[in-house]
Amino acid sequence: MANQAIIVGAGQAPAFHLAEEPHHPEGHSTALGFWLYLMSDCLIFAILFAVFAVLGGNFAAGPAPKDLFDLNLVALNTAMLLLSSITFGFAMLSMARQRKGATLAWLAVTGLFGLAFLSIELYEFHHMIHLGATPQRSAFLSAFFTLVGTHGLHVTFGTIWLVTLMVQIGRFGLIPANRRRMTCLSMFWHFLDVIWIGVFTIVYLMGMLR
Repeated sequence: MANQAIIVGAGQAPAFHLAEEPHHPEGHSTALGFWLYLMSDCLIFAILFAVFAVLGGNFAAGPAPKDLFDLNLVALNTAMLLLSSITFGFAMLSMARQRKGATLAWLAVTGLFGLAFLSIELYEFHHMIHLGATPQRSAFLSAFFTLVGTHGLHVTFGTIWLVTLMVQIGRFGLIPANRRRMTCLSMFWHFLDVIWIGVFTIVYLMGMLR
């Protein structure tokens, strides 16, 4: 047996090893590694949600959610991100049918929705800071900017990843490596949608009820 102890020589301790390395298919550990990364990201956002739950009501005689949030704008922003998740699903369907052009087109639409989401979020941040609602103003605003800003950074990196993947697909096509990358990015993008639904519900909707 390959995993049995082999006696190197008289009086020497047995050496335990494999006679030859087992074959692992290329990319076999990609999905597992990426799921571990997503779980670590879940812990980060769980901590940020917990911090907001504790500090979200400490306004320090400053502006409260009712004074700052525009739910119509936030609803529009939410629609942009949810639509991007749908278009990414169409990109995955096109990839499964080996349609390179359609895959790239749907990824481009997804990227545009992602950029629209980021633009609206930056406008919201700029408007709040213009009103004097900076992160230093109160514990509520510190927790708000940290949580929402961290999600925004994830969307930014996801958009950069998406553009990079489009370049790779354009050059090399829907090869197995690019299909794995598409699958990982799909999980990441849908994960950001789930997190944003939590942000929209806990930060904005419940914030307006305070």
